[in-house]
Amino acid sequence: MDYSKAFRLDGKVALITGAARGIGAAVSEALAQAGASVFLTDVLEGPGRETVDRIVKAGGRAAFAAHDVTVEAQWEAAVAACVQQFGQLDILVNNAGIETAALITQCEVDDFRRVMDVNVTGVFLGHKHAIRVMKPGSSIVNLSSVAGIIGTTGHLAYHTSKGAVRLMTKAAAIECAQLGTGIRVNSVHPAIIATEMGTNFIKHFVDLGLAPDYASAETAIKAIHPMGFGETRDVASAVIFLASDAAKWMTGSELVVDGGLTAA
Repeated sequence: MDYSKAFRLDGKVALITGAARGIGAAVSEALAQAGASVFLTDVLEGPGRETVDRIVKAGGRAAFAAHDVTVEAQWEAAVAACVQQFGQLDILVNNAGIETAALITQCEVDDFRRVMDVNVTGVFLGHKHAIRVMKPGSSIVNLSSVAGIIGTTGHLAYHTSKGAVRLMTKAAAIECAQLGTGIRVNSVHPAIIATEMGTNFIKHFVDLGLAPDYASAETAIKAIHPMGFGETRDVASAVIFLASDAAKWMTGSELVVDGGLTAA
């Protein structure tokens, strides 16, 4: 095995959802740097196209399509457009996700259902339509969270959704392996990452009356991360690994990227 090439993605094509900003944008840029052609999708068209422009200016191959992951017809269209643009689909990164904050007794059913629709149904549809066109050696990487492993106050809907993604990953991995598809399915579980969503997660504790102010909430939450908060590149590096041939014997695995949070 040539380890200098094991982590490269030359000749591969990746579709990344929720790719306009934050972790999704970082993953897209990282996969492109590793040699993949990247097809970005998001409901945010402006930022999505800006990310594509950055990748192309850096010498990568990239395209964008508007895509609501909760709509099956849009999944069919996105996968078809990716294959038409780049000729194949080898890597799917199910990154699109949302969160909501509320105490259990105050959580609105519509909010709970919306989180499930984006974070769970969206990932299911990604599996369904990507697997149909993927060939042996392909990889699906699902962005779960440490919220799919542990719980926190005020985020029941988000935890429930990410726990579902964790087990969906394992079920899909087993099915793909037993059917001999040659498609691997793994999940990544970040803790707090320095993004807009990470900032909002901290703000929620103040909004729910669980902390007196943002500074106090940030200090308390950062304290349970022995290595501090993460960066988007930390997650992107994990995705590159799982998408590459370096992880060719990994499927159904959960790769925790949390600065030590769940080790305590």
